[in-house]
Amino acid sequence: MLEGARIRLNGWQQAAVALGSEVGALLDPRRADLIAALGETTGKPAFESVLERMKNSPEGKAVLLERPRVVSAKVGHAWDLPANTFGAAYARFMGSRNFSPDDRPPVRFMETDELAYVVMRAREVHDFWHTLFDLPTNLIGESALKVIEFEQMHLPMCMMSVVGGTARFSQKQRKLFFQHYFPWAVRAGMQCTDLMCVFYEQHFHEDLDDVRRKWGIVPASAVPKILQS
Repeated sequence: MLEGARIRLNGWQQAAVALGSEVGALLDPRRADLIAALGETTGKPAFESVLERMKNSPEGKAVLLERPRVVSAKVGHAWDLPANTFGAAYARFMGSRNFSPDDRPPVRFMETDELAYVVMRAREVHDFWHTLFDLPTNLIGESALKVIEFEQMHLPMCMMSVVGGTARFSQKQRKLFFQHYFPWAVRAGMQCTDLMCVFYEQHFHEDLDDVRRKWGIVPASAVPKILQS
């Protein structure tokens, strides 16, 4: 997934892939491969910045050295952890939705192995973030998480995804998102630790509430009744 399949693009080719991916993803938001291609072709400076931050963080540096992968063979033990732990919460999140950690698209358009790993890591920790912020995987939940991801990584693709997602909202969903989820997500993404510099797998055995406090994570609050009607 990190070696052998990557494609080198010149400037025009990169622009063409970015534009085609953006249009395709807007037409069909379920196309994870197009969203991934859009993120890679528009996000190189952002991923380079994330890489530098990881190099300057003790825990981030450990991630870069060990290059852990969030795949079934590596995280399957989370299903056997006590119910109160972060690992067990992640396992419940995945199991309740019949998700597999092995379903992430490969990295294709990054020039170096180091950057390719950072991109793959960002994809693979996405479900950890869903778990930690207690966000659903519906359109509103994914859009809120993209706001947090933008605050954390400054990826253009994240804001493009929010624009594309909110365009599909009903009037009720749009009101709920912009009055409740959006302001919370902006605050949550700004006040928590640098989430790309966390070695999540080493914290699976810790209490979920404890790791949230340690990383400054405030889960999404319940929707006010006035916005439920």
